[in-house]
Amino acid sequence: MPEQTPASELLQALRTFEKGKVVTAREAVHLIRDGDTVATTGFVGIGFPEGIAVALEERFLAAAGVNPDGIGSPRGLTLVYGAGQGDGKERGLNHLGHPGLVRRVVGGHWGLVPKLQALAVANQLEAYNLPQGVIVHLFRDIAAGKPGHLSRVGLGTFVDPRYGGGKINASTKEDLVELMKVGGEEYLFYKAFPINVGIVRGTTADPDGNVTMEREALTLEGLAIAMAARNSGGIVIVQVERLADRGTLNPRQVKIPGILIDCVVVAEKPEHHMQTFATQYSAAFAGEIRVPMSSVEAMPMSERKIIARRAALELKPNAVVNLGIGMPEGVSGVAAEEKVIDLMTLTAEPGVVGGVPASGMNFGAAINTQAIIDQPYQFDFYDGGGLDLAFLGLAQADRQGNLNVSKFGPRLAGAGGFINISQNAKEVVFVGTFTAGDLVIGIDDGKLAILQEGRARKFVGEVEHRTFSGEYAWKRRQRVLYVTERCVFRLGPDGLELVEIAPGIDLERDILAHMDFVPVMKTPLKLMDARIFREAPMGLREQLLDIPLEKRLTYDAQENVLFINFERLHVRSLEDVDAIRRGVEAKLGPIGRKVYAIVNYDNFSLAPEAVDAYAEMVKNLVRDYYWDVTRYTTSSFLRMKLGDALARRGVAPHIYESSEEAHKHLHDIERGWSG
Repeated sequence: MPEQTPASELLQALRTFEKGKVVTAREAVHLIRDGDTVATTGFVGIGFPEGIAVALEERFLAAAGVNPDGIGSPRGLTLVYGAGQGDGKERGLNHLGHPGLVRRVVGGHWGLVPKLQALAVANQLEAYNLPQGVIVHLFRDIAAGKPGHLSRVGLGTFVDPRYGGGKINASTKEDLVELMKVGGEEYLFYKAFPINVGIVRGTTADPDGNVTMEREALTLEGLAIAMAARNSGGIVIVQVERLADRGTLNPRQVKIPGILIDCVVVAEKPEHHMQTFATQYSAAFAGEIRVPMSSVEAMPMSERKIIARRAALELKPNAVVNLGIGMPEGVSGVAAEEKVIDLMTLTAEPGVVGGVPASGMNFGAAINTQAIIDQPYQFDFYDGGGLDLAFLGLAQADRQGNLNVSKFGPRLAGAGGFINISQNAKEVVFVGTFTAGDLVIGIDDGKLAILQEGRARKFVGEVEHRTFSGEYAWKRRQRVLYVTERCVFRLGPDGLELVEIAPGIDLERDILAHMDFVPVMKTPLKLMDARIFREAPMGLREQLLDIPLEKRLTYDAQENVLFINFERLHVRSLEDVDAIRRGVEAKLGPIGRKVYAIVNYDNFSLAPEAVDAYAEMVKNLVRDYYWDVTRYTTSSFLRMKLGDALARRGVAPHIYESSEEAHKHLHDIERGWSG
């Protein structure tokens, strides 16, 4: 091969003051040299520089047609990327799936790039799968001149050198991951390496290379890659959809400063700069507008809905939640149907905070978000334990509670952000069908029936690829559930423990007969919640807003006042009435004297069959524990209903319309006693 002209010399030849850094895609990709390490931005299709990838492919194929060995140029590239960047067919990094073009791939996800995947399976390139969050953090560490990235993420998984070190074929020999001890604790050290070419994307650029991202659905790791390449002595190419004049961009909107950019490429075709691989442009994805949340069509009853409903029962108010792709997306659908999305904050690993996540080829985008942050910062938050709850897919599990979602025979799915999220969320719920392939279920009178069993077992003696370590999770006392349509497992000290079974399911016939091992069964199996198998909504919003009784009772010793918060409390049965009685007695019994009480009855509901028992209970509590009680509610109906029931038992109702009126009554009484 002829000697290559340095990229710096070619850059100088391309630039003029008038044009600044603006070049064509064809000119830009001619700066990439044989053997370069190239890093690209993207999440599925969001933020991916499609036009530059197309130009690079065209250059390689054109050179292959004239080179005697049939291999084009540039050749022998090392490709580094965080999230999956492709459509599972032709677009994205699939443009680089030609023998000889890429020598090595260090990627976070492989499922969307079947052309590169095929080369890896055929041992025609070296292939690594490292956690998505680790790779985007590694870009920052390379930019900072650090020797690598130190993290607990990946311990006990296939990324751990004891279990493969992230190598996914026989051609891959070099160790990129080392096991280290710091302060007596185990860590993984991911080695840094120079980035020769960074290829990133934005919306608008000026001739000096300042880049904004106002029409992008995500901001991703573009800044980190640009800094990594610049500080490695490499070049940075940015694809945008439009140009602005010098000095016209708002500096607060510039996401990548021009000092980091060498080439600005304006996309030549609309399809080369789609907002996602499914949507040319959505103002809602860009955060320009908020979309009215119209009535959401309920998911049809199916195994997917059953699983999503059972998983949704783990939701908690004010929780910060991550939803994975595939089956976990159903949790979002159930949450919308049950009108509880506003009670928590949904997030996605590329940087979405709040709103409603999109799905399919739009995955990664969201509508009505609270914020969009750069992907490395999102993984800082995730890795540090910021997630309260994560819902992730369940593809294959074993007796130790290990999970595989990354490799199945010749198929390389890759881990993506799964390892970062599953290892660091406070609670994890894995969701998936019990068996795979052609499963058919039926529901009759609230009971589940397996009409046709799936072809493949998912609960095996040992997973093929360890993407999640049950042992590591248990050491950290992480709460882990495995939810299927017919049963629920939890992670225990001895591995997978069966704890719930669906109504209508036979333990031996429908569960144990389709597992390669017998799970731990320490306690009698509970029936899965009957609401899951009915067509009607589960009433999840009311359940989530239902404050535990012990938190509804607050005693002020200085004022000798018991504050009782019955707001949104639903008393449905005699058992509920008895629970309230026992709760008040447990709170006031040790005090040893009577107290004053103020009760908030806003949005309180009392079932007709419980009215008499409730009024009798109140009468007895007043006799035994209260000097006096004032009550308030904005509901005139409840004031009348409860007031009548109390009056019939000789209890002064004292039910007011506001908290202020109730407090005034109590103070009047106290003044009367003191006078």
